Amino acid sequence: MTAVARVAAVPVEEIFALRWAVLRDGQPRESAVYPEDSREGTFHIAAYDGAGAVRGCATFFPQALPGEEGAGAPVAYRFRGMASAPEARGQGFGAAALSAGLREAAARGAVLAWCNGRTSAAGFYEHFGFTAVGEEFVIEPIGPHYVFVTKDLAR
Repeated sequence: MTAVARVAAVPVEEIFALRWAVLRDGQPRESAVYPEDSREGTFHIAAYDGAGAVRGCATFFPQALPGEEGAGAPVAYRFRGMASAPEARGQGFGAAALSAGLREAAARGAVLAWCNGRTSAAGFYEHFGFTAVGEEFVIEPIGPHYVFVTKDLAR
């Protein structure tokens, strides 16, 4: 079992290969480019193994929870592009990236975080204090998702 050696905020180029390989396998490279990647306030988190390879990643950016937009809405960060290298699953890389991102979002004033998470990852998100809200929906060609929300950003 490989341990997480380091977690850091990095340029998107540092995490792009993992994001594309895991989340958009078989799709064109541009399918893994997100419009939020270069938006003001966006940050990218990488979790590295001892050899310096990126094994987990996520991208965080300010975005109100749907239905809570407008004046007086709580400061929220959305994340997407959450991925762990298949050979490193269950070794804490995704957890390290998510935890670091939640801490950074909180440091930037967020009171909640959310994502459109794959239904198959529900247990992972619930372990981190997220709750599925609303109905399951499908993002083509990826598959079924829920909106997952947490106010527990101190992890």
